[in-house]
Amino acid sequence: MTVDRSYVALNETQRQRLSALVRRLSDAELGRALAAGWTVAGVLGHLAFWDERILVLLERWQREGGSAVPPPLDHGAVDWINDAAKPLLLSLPPRRVAALAVAIAEAVDREVAALPDELVARNAAAGNPVNLLRAEHRREHLDEIERTLGG
Repeated sequence: MTVDRSYVALNETQRQRLSALVRRLSDAELGRALAAGWTVAGVLGHLAFWDERILVLLERWQREGGSAVPPPLDHGAVDWINDAAKPLLLSLPPRRVAALAVAIAEAVDREVAALPDELVARNAAAGNPVNLLRAEHRREHLDEIERTLGG
């Protein structure tokens, strides 16, 4: 059975981009305002939150022996989840949340790269309810941060 693992290289590229950005950001830049009341650090926390969601889903799925594919994300709930998480994410120390975003990205990328072919194939057959391609979400927000910071 051949499974598509192109997500591994794409995730790696955007994770390295995330890591490089976090290393070069000043504390002032981490506090810089973005759209809708977010800050750079808050958006990095947002990335960490959604990457951590994947880690939790994968851990539960594997603990259950991969017997049932996790349910798909209710895309109608994403906005209220983000809105509910925002005050918490904005209250975290900016440098700490930036480091956490990198650490969780590293952890989720290791986990999705190491998934057995059977689980990757089952996830794909179910319409990818567990989004193994973390790169797209990271790219979207890293682009936004870099545009705002003029980089």
